[in-house]
Amino acid sequence: MKNVRIIPSIGILYLTLAALPSMAQKKVSELTLVYDYWIGSAANPPKDGNENASHTVYIKGNKSRSEMTNAIFSSTTFYDATTGNAVILKEVSGQKLLIRLTPENWAERAQPYDGLQFQNLPETKEIAGYKCIKATAKTKAGATINVFYTKDVLPENRTYDPQFRTLDGLPLEYELTNGDLQIKYRISRLNFNPVPASRFDIPKSGYREMNYEESKKGI
Repeated sequence: MKNVRIIPSIGILYLTLAALPSMAQKKVSELTLVYDYWIGSAANPPKDGNENASHTVYIKGNKSRSEMTNAIFSSTTFYDATTGNAVILKEVSGQKLLIRLTPENWAERAQPYDGLQFQNLPETKEIAGYKCIKATAKTKAGATINVFYTKDVLPENRTYDPQFRTLDGLPLEYELTNGDLQIKYRISRLNFNPVPASRFDIPKSGYREMNYEESKKGI
């Protein structure tokens, strides 16, 4: 009879241990990510501190807002995964543009990352208190993405960034290499507080509005 009682206990222990990885992963619906980024080339790789540039991402449910800013340029992209529509705000050389994208336009912009598959590598390191795994992927056009990501956090909205929609975790440091161009991103702030709904308000004035086809050459 003792053996009969031991067998189910072992089974319960096994099921509990098997469930630990999925229980440890924190799925979040609201999140703010702030990255510093640096631009360089193969001959002159990106170096920390050589640019005042940031990339900020706000996620709230199915909505996301992505901001890119540096000394001479700023761009903000709003995307609603429920409708598939997007809006891009750009400020360059004193010009303020508002570009509206249909779901078809958005799919065209995301097309370079279709079918992207990340392969985990042996290298790991700790970033912002999270253990991160290194992974790599290559686009159909030949660009390379190397990323350190944590499996501890996973946004419920996987569409906020087309290049990471198949990544099983949150990117905390990554580098894009396309030909001679290299861009490196590193997380500087991670916030799980609720994101104000006002972050996703589209300006009603102050921008020259155009459609995606009209602006395609400049995007």
